[in-house]
Amino acid sequence: MASNMFFVVFLLLLMLFSSVTPTEINQDLVAATKEMQKANYFTFVMLINMSPFDTRLEGNVTFLMPNDRMLANMVLQEGSISSFLLRHSVPSPLIFETLEQFPTGSIIPSSMPNCMLRVSNYGRRNFVLNNVKIISRNICTAGSSIRCHGIDGVLSEDCVSNNNSSVLKPTCSNSTYPSCMASPPIPAPTLPSPPTRANLSPTFGAPSPSDVNVGTHKSESPYDGDLFLVQAG
Repeated sequence: MASNMFFVVFLLLLMLFSSVTPTEINQDLVAATKEMQKANYFTFVMLINMSPFDTRLEGNVTFLMPNDRMLANMVLQEGSISSFLLRHSVPSPLIFETLEQFPTGSIIPSSMPNCMLRVSNYGRRNFVLNNVKIISRNICTAGSSIRCHGIDGVLSEDCVSNNNSSVLKPTCSNSTYPSCMASPPIPAPTLPSPPTRANLSPTFGAPSPSDVNVGTHKSESPYDGDLFLVQAG
């Protein structure tokens, strides 16, 4: 009888904890999107709201956000919103003071599998990941599981390979903010050729004639422009 009672109590506790965790993460996401909107990243918030449910984007994540001007009139293939957000995020909540500890040449994984971010660290005001610079630091700080930073462009789809490189797994204890520290970085022994502006420039503009426009979406951004979702022709 006692063992049965223990089993029932255990199941109740398991159900309780499993129900609390998603709620807390969802609250962090709600808080983070409010902070993004307050900082005028309306289009990025719209993409989050349009994205299908993905636990990788719900918590324990750092978003790298192009501003509304960069996203205005951008063309996205239908169904590619999740990929865009995964490419623009890191699977750990990292304040900028943690990121800036990674030296030039470090490789950080994005939330998208096999898509790496190569660090070029020239100081607080010139910290570059692949082809973009972090220009607005620590925008999301209210919740414990989500951080976000503004960047000056759109990350290229040509991700840095992790072949022959030491990949650094970002680590951060949510309970230690703001004194969250990264593990000592390990410089990569060999690295791929640095990305060039020529092959990393994102493509903006209207859909090509072979694309089928399946709708435009407006955000609350002060910038005039539509986000085009298209199907491959």
